[in-house]
Amino acid sequence: MTSDDEKFLRRAVELASQAGASGERPFASLLVGADGAVLIEDHNTVLSDSDITAHPELKLARWAARELATDVAAGTTMFTSCQPCPMCATAIDQSGLGRVVYALSSEQLGEVKPATSPLPPVRYEGPALFDEARQPIDNYY
Repeated sequence: MTSDDEKFLRRAVELASQAGASGERPFASLLVGADGAVLIEDHNTVLSDSDITAHPELKLARWAARELATDVAAGTTMFTSCQPCPMCATAIDQSGLGRVVYALSSEQLGEVKPATSPLPPVRYEGPALFDEARQPIDNYY
């Protein structure tokens, strides 16, 4: 990790603190181009947007996929205050970003975050209707 990496990571932590102070969940991220310029930064807006997917990592990955050429996205680094959750990690992988640097790991977050009551597990059923369900896929590819 370079001194620039530390500087950008500290910015993510600063943005997370600002988000928490404003009543949002205290998570934030920024995306830095290959030239070291900050391209975009954002914080968690799950509460104000009433959107369970409004994580900063997801919002930045979506922005990059829309706004950046593939080669440009591959040269970026996302700096984020906490390790991306599985939803965000999948979006990051699909967006083609080059690198992610995070401050807290998911395990460390679990140690410092107050315990909450888990939601009951969702029941999944399937697979079903294979022949019918594969038709749109077959027609697409």
